[in-house]
Amino acid sequence: MSQQTFDSYEEFWPYYVAMHSRAATRWVHLTGTLTGLTIAVYGLARGRKRYLAALPLIGYGTAWPAHFLIEKNNPATFGHPAWSLRGDAQMIGMILAGRDAELAETAAKWLTEHGGDERG
Repeated sequence: MSQQTFDSYEEFWPYYVAMHSRAATRWVHLTGTLTGLTIAVYGLARGRKRYLAALPLIGYGTAWPAHFLIEKNNPATFGHPAWSLRGDAQMIGMILAGRDAELAETAAKWLTEHGGDERG
């Protein structure tokens, strides 16, 4: 699948979710982001600003391999970094709110409408 283009975040969102169609990928994102965030907050509380690096290093360091190994696609971050960051926050919020099944439905719908199980 070629690089996707979008005119708005609202148009991008279903694509983003589709690139995270497998629950394992979503949960790896959640775990990596929350682990990185916890270490970053701990570091700030202890006066160690260098711990802030844990958020992107651990967050992306766990998320990106999930795309290659689980989804068999490239992270949406590569083509849409700002919207992907917003998507990460929205996706993680939905998972924490118990709405993971809704994410799976959104992913399945987008993939069906855009060429089956092809991944970008």
